[in-house]
Amino acid sequence: MTTQIQARDLSKRFERHTRRAGMVGAMRGLFDRASETVTAVDAVSFDVARGEIVGYIGPNGAGKSTTIKMLTGVLTPSSGEATVAGFTPWSERRKLAQQIGVVFGQRTQLWWDLPLIESLELLQHVYRVPEQRFRENFTMAAELLELGSFLNTPVRQLSLGQRMRGDLAAALLHDPQVLYLDEPTIGLDLVAKTNIREFLAHLNREAGVTILLTTHDLADIERLCKRIIVIDHGHIVHDGDLARLRDKIATERTMTVDFDDPPTLDDQLETRGMRLLDQTGQRVRVAFERSRLTAPDVLTALTEYGSIRDMSIEEPSIESIIQHIYKA
Repeated sequence: MTTQIQARDLSKRFERHTRRAGMVGAMRGLFDRASETVTAVDAVSFDVARGEIVGYIGPNGAGKSTTIKMLTGVLTPSSGEATVAGFTPWSERRKLAQQIGVVFGQRTQLWWDLPLIESLELLQHVYRVPEQRFRENFTMAAELLELGSFLNTPVRQLSLGQRMRGDLAAALLHDPQVLYLDEPTIGLDLVAKTNIREFLAHLNREAGVTILLTTHDLADIERLCKRIIVIDHGHIVHDGDLARLRDKIATERTMTVDFDDPPTLDDQLETRGMRLLDQTGQRVRVAFERSRLTAPDVLTALTEYGSIRDMSIEEPSIESIIQHIYKA
């Protein structure tokens, strides 16, 4: 597959200046300045293929936003190389701008005092989008994002969910090949989040747009991304398939069983490879190693304790998996 984003040993170092009490000449009580080098991103390398949706995640201060700023050309790296849609971001920023869309959940590219429709029309001229192409893209975005009811509302009066939908429409007017999303669902209610996730999935599926998504909302990752890249302290600590990561790290599954009558459990559970998590009346929750037992094995063993009315299986949450990576 065609590589759309390529990073090779990408690094960014900043000089951080601090003031400290000391002596300057013969005078006491004044401050002198000290500096130290802080490495925000350290030799990061990865490829993103055309049409992929990749989750780029990590704790606060891990280097996510710094990486995105280098890949959009906002920052020049201290060392390393990168290409996006065939362009070097920091030296061909103007050309690259025609190929990428960027949405930051806590910032907007819309004009606060203008109605949304006028902001979008202004961006048509900023990106030099031909009239027919603009109308086609605007109509598609307005329909899928349901912009109609607030197109004539000034941006400052929009709710956060409405403004985010407006920003998504703005980022797509010029048919970008690559879309960078930084916390696109932050602060939104469940309905707004669901609408935006469905729109992004449609955009990727129908238009083949490559999406690099940074978020703290791991539900975004589960709904949209098959692959995740995890960065911590400037280093990539995982890059791979989300399902394989779950199989590798989260080795336990949980089964919840409802008996007809409260069962009397014994120590045989442990010897059979199950671990009792809790029991509330007729409901029992047990954990078991996926490499040792299958769900039918566990269910068969539990039937010895009574008649079973219902059961369900819980896979490990992505939150627990990511926490495990961070701790490691």
